Amino acid sequence: MTKSVVVTGATSGIGLATALELARAGLDVIGTARTEDKAQRLREAAEREGLGVRTVLLDVCDATSTVRAFTEIATMTGGGPWAVVNNAGFAQPGAVEDVEDEQVRLQLETNLVAPARIARLVLPQMRQRRSGRIVNISSISGRVSAPFLGWYCASKQGLAAMSDALRIEVAQFGVKVVLIEPGSFGTDIWERSMSRLPPRKHSAYVDSYELADDILRRSASLPSPMPVAAAVRHALLTPRPRPRYLVGSDAKAGAVLDALAPRAVSDYAKGVATGLRTPPEPVVRLLAKISRRH
Repeated sequence: MTKSVVVTGATSGIGLATALELARAGLDVIGTARTEDKAQRLREAAEREGLGVRTVLLDVCDATSTVRAFTEIATMTGGGPWAVVNNAGFAQPGAVEDVEDEQVRLQLETNLVAPARIARLVLPQMRQRRSGRIVNISSISGRVSAPFLGWYCASKQGLAAMSDALRIEVAQFGVKVVLIEPGSFGTDIWERSMSRLPPRKHSAYVDSYELADDILRRSASLPSPMPVAAAVRHALLTPRPRPRYLVGSDAKAGAVLDALAPRAVSDYAKGVATGLRTPPEPVVRLLAKISRRH
């Protein structure tokens, strides 16, 4: 029997790439979407490649919607899916003090509480079969905190901690839990996140928010998320997956540098990168000279 896999947030970016990659690998993919229009676009993308991907409507932030969707999925799969890829999420930007409580709660609900809720729904059947996998899509932000992404980093670091605990708890039942930690890839998550920026007019960090706009414009040249999809496929199909997979050279380098660099050095570098600190004048002149040469 073909193994069934649910991919949440499967209509764009990493989720879409993952759904199609798993379908190519011969898995029975059920992709979730928040609206029927998005679900239809996912089915059409699969059809263009001669693939079959089934869809279910799901808002991961809504407990009732989640129960309803996974009840439907249980019927579609004869009891419940063999695996779940918790990909649905978003990035809440803004300085910690600028983000209101409601936005904070939504960030944590989407990126942290929802994957735990879904695990709660699928684990009984996985335990009964003594087989199953839960793959949680985190980020290098789950290891390395950055200014103006404090709440996003908190949600992903919470997801990492929850995944580590869950992995140990369910191992006795034959269920494997894997964390995927991508670096920067070409998805629409950052473009969508900019619409969530707190009002900047009276913010103490208005200059850094302007810098964020420039960084966003450069993100259009980021690489395809296919390496992330390939990592998910490997995590699902290998007999003994690793607990965590860092994906992307920037993620690997960032994790090493953040772990090895003194905290004061790391903080200073992040401050300069986000416009919160100004490097000494000799460094500014050197960088200007290098820029002119290139």
